[in-house]
Amino acid sequence: MSDASGTRASLLLRIRDATDQNAWRDFAALYAPLVQRFGRRAGLQDADAHDLTQQVLQAVSTAIHRLEYDPTKGSFRGWLYGVARRQLYKLREREGRQPRGSGDTDANLRLNELPAPDADDSDWWEAEYKKQRFLWATERVRGDFQPASWQAFWLTAVEGQSAAAVASMLGISVGAVYTAKSRVLDRIKQEIAALLDT
Repeated sequence: MSDASGTRASLLLRIRDATDQNAWRDFAALYAPLVQRFGRRAGLQDADAHDLTQQVLQAVSTAIHRLEYDPTKGSFRGWLYGVARRQLYKLREREGRQPRGSGDTDANLRLNELPAPDADDSDWWEAEYKKQRFLWATERVRGDFQPASWQAFWLTAVEGQSAAAVASMLGISVGAVYTAKSRVLDRIKQEIAALLDT
């Protein structure tokens, strides 16, 4: 069972300790997929988006000891968004200096059709963070529930199936479906609240 109060010590403070493997694992599970999707949205291939993610995590590791988190100056994720944008710029700058094969005409046409990344994807970043935070929390609490309870939650809350259909499928009452959904959602909300507003 995950200990929600253990994360309340603040993930940002905990990752300052390089020996706290759990903190870095939690941090990477929460933010690495977000940065990876940011890179893919900017037109990077998977390998390059992975490199971007590693560069951002390295930049966080280097800067976290100097970072004085002050929520009145903005959120940590806003700061992280800025780091991701700077690292993307640096990656593209390095790519521009390296000689590249010219490719054929068709390849150039396909590249020119790619949309340019928005100068400010902060709304997208915020929405993706909320999705990622939800997925992160679901993975942390999933082991706290019986498989039928988890399925009842997932099928109704995430996949949007009716409680009656899920009850029939799982061989439980409609009331049990609603109870399971409510309990899982409460645990997810607790896990998210324990995250600190990062």
